[in-house]
Formats: sequence, C-alpha cells, structure tokens
Amino acid sequence: MNKDIQNKDDIKLLVNDFYSKVREDELLKDIFNGVIQDRWPVHLEKMYKFWQTVLLEEHTYYGSPFAPHAHLPVNKAHFERWIELFHQTLDEHFEGERALEAKWRSEKMAEMFLYKIEYFKTSGTKPLV
Repeated sequence: MNKDIQNKDDIKLLVNDFYSKVREDELLKDIFNGVIQDRWPVHLEKMYKFWQTVLLEEHTYYGSPFAPHAHLPVNKAHFERWIELFHQTLDEHFEGERALEAKWRSEKMAEMFLYKIEYFKTSGTKPLV
C-alpha cells in the first residue's frame, strides 16, 4: 500500500519520476527536450514549487503556468499521453486524497491548456503574456 502525497520530498519524487518518463517518451520527448534543452534543473525546481502550491497549499509558486505553453506544437494526443504518464507515476508511488486531487487537477489543467492553445491557433489572436 502506497502513502499519500504529504510533503515536498513526495512532490520531488512525483515530479522527478514523471519527467524522467516524459524525457524518454516517443511522443513527448522532442517537444520537452527541445524547449527546455539544458535547463531541466530550473524546470524541475519550478514544477516542485507549482505542485507544492497546488497540492500542499504551501505557496511557493508565483507565475502564470499557461504562458510558456501557449505556442507549443501540441494537440490532444500530446495532452492525453501527458495525463497517462502523470497518472501512471502517481499510481506507482501514491494513493489517497492528494493523489486523487493531483489526478483531477492534472486533467483539468490539460483540458484548459488544450482548449486555450487550440483557441489561439484558430483565432489568430495572441495570449496576453
């Protein structure tokens, strides 16, 4: 039986394992590695703070999570794979209320990001960032 997400070390485990999968995934690796390049430590630290804020209510992340994603060459398949890997990582390490909340929030975030990315692609407008 796995434990629930309880602290920053748990967040780090989730984020590190998830992004190690992303960096190897046939569908996602070129996009992530192409954008992030050699800045993975900075990106991971930002993701620790983001999920720490979202799941632990410890306000360490400040910023706009959508802005860096606004012009990525992604579609529904990319978001579905992202969710699949994120949920897989959660299931490998955690169970409980916060793990379920992480799944729900990741699904809602992916849904919103996809909607906004598609809107900006088709409308010809640019996000205010």
